[in-house]
Amino acid sequence: MIVYFFKQEKSIIDFFESDDFLGMDLKAEESALLNQTKAELGNYSFMTEDLLNQGYEIVPVVSKDYSPTLKENLKYNSPIVLYIKGNKQILQEQSIAIVGSRDANEKSLQFTDNVAKKASSEYKVVVSGFAKGVDKQALDSALKYKGQSIIVLPQGITTFASGMKKYYKQIIEGDVLVLSTFHPKLPWSVDLAMARNSIIYGLASEIYAAQSDEKGGTWSGVCEGLKKGRKVYVRVPDKKEKCANMLLVDKGAVPVDMEGNVCENTIVKPEIKHIQLSLF
Repeated sequence: MIVYFFKQEKSIIDFFESDDFLGMDLKAEESALLNQTKAELGNYSFMTEDLLNQGYEIVPVVSKDYSPTLKENLKYNSPIVLYIKGNKQILQEQSIAIVGSRDANEKSLQFTDNVAKKASSEYKVVVSGFAKGVDKQALDSALKYKGQSIIVLPQGITTFASGMKKYYKQIIEGDVLVLSTFHPKLPWSVDLAMARNSIIYGLASEIYAAQSDEKGGTWSGVCEGLKKGRKVYVRVPDKKEKCANMLLVDKGAVPVDMEGNVCENTIVKPEIKHIQLSLF
């Protein structure tokens, strides 16, 4: 719909003032939903005014303040609106996401700390989903090393009052941006947490996986990223560790050491070795 507006050189105001929705080929239920939304614009106006008065900002996908990284990675699946609080300039910076299990082991947490330290020294923003384990470690480490971070919420931004209070100083000083793509008053839910994962990956220029099982958010997020051609870096585990990191490497992820540096010749597959030998 947004693309259609631009092609027709129309604004959103033109759209909502039109009875035929600018000639768009819409289904009956879509037209009914848009008519319902038009009727409720007054209520949304009050909500918007209240958000702005509380210091929140609303960034539509057409805004120059919108994350170019998110738009590049998600393309037409980019969320139409971002609800934010904090330093919105962070959205324009180079960024990384460090993802992993909620029940991460000490190796994974140390890896997360190492990568966040390096990213902060290179002035890269660390994207965090604010879940316990790797996500929380990534945020805490970024701030410990005087870096910047984006907290991507699995809930509406106005329901994050305790977090806003905890990170008030960092938000005011411009080191933390709190972001949500959901209705401002929606509470946390499992569905929102899963939907939030794509935003974490989308906001990141680089993705590092500290620890993954063979199922769950990290596994599905990395696999989806690989399918889309994203480069994902995965920590090479110790032989005794129980995790699926090397299975992700088999699927095309790039193996890295504890410092986040790419490992050379980590795995030599038999078929590749055979081909190399036959060339000589």
